[in-house]
Amino acid sequence: MAGIVSYGAYIPYWRLSRNLIRKGLKGEKAVSSFDEDSITMAVAAAIDCLRGIERRSVDGIFFASNTSPYREKQAAATIAMALDLRRDIRVADFGNSLRAGTSALRSAADAVKAGSAGQILVVAADCRLGEPESFWEQNCGDAAAALLVGSSELASEIEYDYSIYDEILDVWRSADDRYIRYSESRFVGTEGYIKLTREAISGLMEKYDLNVKDIAKAVLALPVARRQVELAKSLKIDAKTQLQDSLLSDIGDSGAAYSLILLVSALEEAKPNDRILLASYGNGSDAMTFKITDKTKTFLERRGIKGHISRKKMLTDYLTYLKWRGIVTTEKPPFALGQLAPTALWRERDQNIRLYGSVCNECGTVQYPPQKVCIRCRTKGNVNPVRLSDKKSKLFTYSIDYGTWSPQIPSITCIINFEGGGRLKCLMTDWESIDEVKVGMPLEMTFRKLDFREGIHHYIWKAIPIRN
Repeated sequence: MAGIVSYGAYIPYWRLSRNLIRKGLKGEKAVSSFDEDSITMAVAAAIDCLRGIERRSVDGIFFASNTSPYREKQAAATIAMALDLRRDIRVADFGNSLRAGTSALRSAADAVKAGSAGQILVVAADCRLGEPESFWEQNCGDAAAALLVGSSELASEIEYDYSIYDEILDVWRSADDRYIRYSESRFVGTEGYIKLTREAISGLMEKYDLNVKDIAKAVLALPVARRQVELAKSLKIDAKTQLQDSLLSDIGDSGAAYSLILLVSALEEAKPNDRILLASYGNGSDAMTFKITDKTKTFLERRGIKGHISRKKMLTDYLTYLKWRGIVTTEKPPFALGQLAPTALWRERDQNIRLYGSVCNECGTVQYPPQKVCIRCRTKGNVNPVRLSDKKSKLFTYSIDYGTWSPQIPSITCIINFEGGGRLKCLMTDWESIDEVKVGMPLEMTFRKLDFREGIHHYIWKAIPIRN
């Protein structure tokens, strides 16, 4: 048996009204900040999923994305280190498909059923780009979802699955494409996602003798809301009572993460013994069913979809979005620090990626960066690493800089005190205005990009205000 032990999600704080893209459009889309990408969003969703769970119990991480920052470098390894997971776990990247998320989920379930892993964390995230003012720019939104797959203490059991494949050029990007390419919309819908998703669901129902009346919620991850309704009706699924909300007007189509985003949303509302139908699409279709247990009530502390949808700030102009995506470039000053050295990044990965400090075994003093000599009792060499990324903190002091170049001006550098000890100098991000920055305000840590130079993505931890 395999199923979902825990679930979590991440939706960026920033939203863009579609009316700013083209007058008259309704709804909004989630927009990752200038210092976010699919890796940082995956880390945030995974942290939400792993709240209250011992991280050393995770035996693997499968990362699904069509927008991994590197074409040749494993993203799952970076995510695993940022989460401070064990080193002796399996890590794998899944990509090149809109159903990469369900592919990773099925692979994790197979590994758990086979006994080769106890628990595998499946994380999907995408930041897809449509050409400015195109349908795909309007429709795509940035988001991430995480599911912990295991064999015991299940929130939902993975019951059945069924897959088909098809060769069709409907939505694609070549190695040199920045923006999504797509065929004529009627062809994409009729011969693509409507036809193939219906075939996969019908195959699942027939193979396992299921009836649509047994389905509490149907998650149909198609890129157009009315097409989801059309597909539901063709399968005799009641669109009003059984069809899961598409979230397209709140978040947008999050690519490889979209099916898992909708699944997490369905799990948040599910009741014991409910059956959820999930169908994803991408050169074919994956269809799966999940049976809800009574363990779902234990996950109320997750932010999930509900919590993130309610936490948002609207961008006031379209130009800011274009700058954050690098579509409109801005002049940058020359960097004084020279090249990013892979060897230096490697040496400092524990303190920068895991956010390890050190704790003195004699007096309990916590220090960052890690030190061999305790600043309080002067004991030498008697320290252990301590993870600070999940510690609560408060703002001790800060400075506001209008002169140094930053995508978000001014830049705010802060000194924070961690609960239980330890002090850190870092940048603050996702702040709304400098008026909200106050000494003593509660903060939490978030994994973000610092820089991109010499073909290297440089990641660090920043502080963000805690918002309910």
